[in-house]
Amino acid sequence: MLKKGDYIIFLSIAFLGVALLFFNFFGKQTGKTVIITEKGETVYEGSLSDDKTVTLSGNTVVIENGCAYIESANCKNQVCVNTGEISEKGETIVCTPNRVVVEVE
Repeated sequence: MLKKGDYIIFLSIAFLGVALLFFNFFGKQTGKTVIITEKGETVYEGSLSDDKTVTLSGNTVVIENGCAYIESANCKNQVCVNTGEISEKGETIVCTPNRVVVEVE
């Protein structure tokens, strides 16, 4: 049998879950600009709405349909390629071996 305290705990957890879902769906902001840096130098800065392919010394970054992703890399582990698409403000893709950072602002 449930006691009064059990109901309070259950309702608190349910409220927290609903609040997290609300923040997850409505708290994100779609980014407008993508900045690509290689070895600390900005090599490209432009709109996410402009489709473009940026070829670097070891990576190929694709910007299309409001998203950016690393299409190919010559690094061994391919973590940056497997990161997938980014489009939300503050998201980044980092290729540590090639010192490439793709960031959405």
